[in-house]
Amino acid sequence: MSTVKRAVLLALLCLPLFALADDLKPGYPPVRTRDGILVDLKGRGLYTFDGDPIGKSKCINQCRLLWPPITAEADAKPMGSFTVLDRGDGSRQWAYKGKPLYRWASDKNRGDAGGEGVAGVWHLVHIALPAATAPAPPPASASAPTTH
Repeated sequence: MSTVKRAVLLALLCLPLFALADDLKPGYPPVRTRDGILVDLKGRGLYTFDGDPIGKSKCINQCRLLWPPITAEADAKPMGSFTVLDRGDGSRQWAYKGKPLYRWASDKNRGDAGGEGVAGVWHLVHIALPAATAPAPPPASASAPTTH
């Protein structure tokens, strides 16, 4: 097989992967849920910092290098529990229920969530999943017949 044919075949095989990686709509928060935890588009855990008041990030300078903020684009708008806050450096950041969202720089792979509990102040964002509803009990008149 020629090099050109191999390159074309490889490109065609990779197209679905690129489509999956870029399924984010403009202005939407770049997050998903996995097992009741908020994750970024690469599947790594997202965190909040106890030192942040609602609507403001206190994680700046060195902190920002270890805990990169989940940045929001200029066209990002609040949606549901997700809001956008302005950071002091002119950038914007996504927040969940008013708490700024971050990644832990050491989380490299899908499923990583190693920042949970760091220094007792960093926490994964847990999302309450809808409770499974149990079927309603049968009406009293539909109970099993009794034998005498």
